[in-house]
Amino acid sequence: MGAVLILISTGPQAFAQSSLSIPSVTLNTHGGSSPSQVISILALLTLLSFVPALLLTMTAFTRVITVLAFVRSALGLQQTPPNQVLIGLALFLTFFIMAPTFQQIDHQALIPYMHGHMGLIQASNKALGPLRLFMYQQTRPTDIALFLRLDHLPPPKSLSQVPTVALIPAFIISELKTAFEIGVYIFIPFVIVDLVVSTVLMSLGMMMVPPTLISLPLKLLLFVLANGWSLVVQSLVLSFHGVR
Repeated sequence: MGAVLILISTGPQAFAQSSLSIPSVTLNTHGGSSPSQVISILALLTLLSFVPALLLTMTAFTRVITVLAFVRSALGLQQTPPNQVLIGLALFLTFFIMAPTFQQIDHQALIPYMHGHMGLIQASNKALGPLRLFMYQQTRPTDIALFLRLDHLPPPKSLSQVPTVALIPAFIISELKTAFEIGVYIFIPFVIVDLVVSTVLMSLGMMMVPPTLISLPLKLLLFVLANGWSLVVQSLVLSFHGVR
C-alpha cells in the first residue's frame, strides 16, 4: 500500500519531465526522513514480504484449506470447486476465525507504531504475542513437547517458556492432525455410499457399469440435502473454540 501511494504521489512530477530523460530517485536524508526512518521503512517492507508465509503457517489457514480439500476429494470431484474458489473461501474463513487475534494485534502493535509510540522491533514483538497465544491454544501439548525434546529443552510450564521456533512447527503438525481427523468424519458417509452402490451393482450383475457413475450423483444429492457446506464451515469455526 505504501509503494502504491508513493507511485501515485510522484506520478505528476514524472509526467512533467521530458519523455527522453530517465527519472532518478534520491533519498534526501538532510531535509526529509532520517536514516533510521528509511531503514525502518525498508525493514517494514521486508517484513511484509513474509506475510504470505505467516498467513500459511501461523493462522487457521492450514486447517481450513486442508479440510476443504478433503471435502472435494470425498465427493469424488477433481476440479470442482476450482482451486481458486477453495483458496478464496479458506482465506475469508481464516480472516473470520482470526478476527479477534488481528484486533489485538491492531490495538497492541499496529496503532501504537503508526502513531510513533513504539519502534518497529517493539511493535513486532507486540504483534507476535497474540499470534503465539493463538497457536499455543490450538497446539497439542504432545506436539510442543516433541519439538522441545528435539531441541533438548525442559517441558514448559507456560507459554513464555516455549520458543517461537518450536511453537510454529508444533502448531503446523497439530493443525494437520486436526484437519485429518475432521477429514475422516467427512469421508465416512461418502465411503458408505460408494460401498452400497458397488454392492448393488455387483448383485445386479452390472459389472461393466462404473460405480462412480451412480455414486457421484448420489453423493452430490446427499451433500446438498444435508446442507454440507454450511455444516463443514460450522464445524471448522467451532473446532477453533475448543478447550486446549
